Order: sequence, then C-alpha cells, then structure tokens
Amino acid sequence: MLKLEGVSVRRGASLVLRDVTLQIPAGRLTAIVGPSGAGKSTLVNVLNGLIAPIAGSVTHSELGALETSSAMKRHRSRTATIFQDHALIDRLTVLDNVLLGFADTRHPLTLRPWPRESRRRAAEALDSVGLLHLAQSRVAKLSGGERQRVGVARALARRPTLLLGDEPFSSVDPILVQQLGEMLRDAIAVAGTTIVIVVHQLEAVSRFADWVIGLAEGQVAFSGAVEDFDSAAQSRVFRRLQRPGKNLAPEEDSQCLSVQI
Repeated sequence: MLKLEGVSVRRGASLVLRDVTLQIPAGRLTAIVGPSGAGKSTLVNVLNGLIAPIAGSVTHSELGALETSSAMKRHRSRTATIFQDHALIDRLTVLDNVLLGFADTRHPLTLRPWPRESRRRAAEALDSVGLLHLAQSRVAKLSGGERQRVGVARALARRPTLLLGDEPFSSVDPILVQQLGEMLRDAIAVAGTTIVIVVHQLEAVSRFADWVIGLAEGQVAFSGAVEDFDSAAQSRVFRRLQRPGKNLAPEEDSQCLSVQI
C-alpha cells in the first residue's frame, strides 16, 4: 500500500531515520518493533503525514507520490492513528472524544450537533472495545487502559483504509491485548484495512502480525513475514551497537523493552 524509498528524518542536528526503504503490504497487519530510540514513532508519523522527510519519498499505491497538499489531504482522509498519549480531551465525554475522529468532515466552528450516522458509528466503535456503558462519562475519570481503548475506538469509527497505531496495547492487560488484537484482525477480514502498529510485546507480534518491520538505530534491520522473524532476526533488531560518530536522537518514547531471544 505504501512504499518508502531512501527516507531520512532529522530532529535538530540528529537523524532519527536514515535512508529507510521498505514497503507496507496492503490488507495486512504490519508490526513495527525495535529498541527504544530506534525511530518507531517517527516512522508512524511519516506514514500519516505528520512528519515530512528531509530526503526520500513516500508513495501510495492509489494516490501516487505523497508530495502535494492535495495528495496528502486525500491520504489523511483515509487514515486513522491511535496515538501513544491517547490525544484525548479530558473535559469531554467518551462519546464526544470518539466523535472527534470525524472532525475533518465538518467545519470546525459549526454549532450543529453531530450527524446521526457519525453518532451511530461512534457508539458501535465504543461497543466493540467494551466501553459503550461509559459513553457519557468524562474522559478525565477513566483509567489508562480505558483511555487507550477510547483512542482505539476513535480510530475504528473512521473506518480507515490505513490504520496506524503507536503502541495501542501499551496500557491494557493481556486479556484486552488479545481482544484488541482480534478486533484489528476483524477489521482486516471485513474491510481489508491495512494496519501498521508499533508493538513492544513480541508475543503479540507472533499472534497477530502478518509482516514485521524491525528498526535499529534509525535503519531497517528486518522487513519480512512474521514467520521469518526468528531469533536471528530478533538479534539483529535488538542489538545495541555503540559505534563512533553515532548521531541519533531519542524518540518521544523512552519505554525500555526486555526481550528474551
């Protein structure tokens, strides 16, 4: 669905991604893995257009090169992102936060109520993550796991062709990880959605992913089918080499990962 060629991203004087070339297969669940600071969150933000590369290109299979504002606007209209920090508004209700997933479909200053179809889709999405009973509760009262599920519901309500997630399983317990993983698999089966998520739990990768992209030090250390992501491939991704002249910026995510390989 998406093809990256020679993509590099700079933050200040440091490179976060360096000459990244890879393809995102359509209609599959792709997991992005790697140690803290490898560039995982940055790659997600390149895919959704929030970060522009300083070099290289991103090409959509239907829209072509994502270089013009019109192409990027069409790409974003088909894309939804589950953010690591949830990106929720505490003073609003759970339902209103999910409805904000449709904010790009109407004028920002309108006082009209949300259309019935939007409210129906938001309610269905909340039901799918087990939070419909909290629809009228303020987000400020929710736990971290509940907030994460609201973010998932908001993304699903858009019914995107491309669904991106920056650690969508980070704040939920193992049982909910299983449920959310199955929900994402259903989105692929029913609508052919292309899903790309950053994952820290390697057991979740083996259960739900079709394709794996492993980043190490801002570069692609592995890209292939999940069945090929064996112990040798994991070693290449999670090794921490200290080379002279290394100049990489840490990501926003500072969470460490313990991996047994």
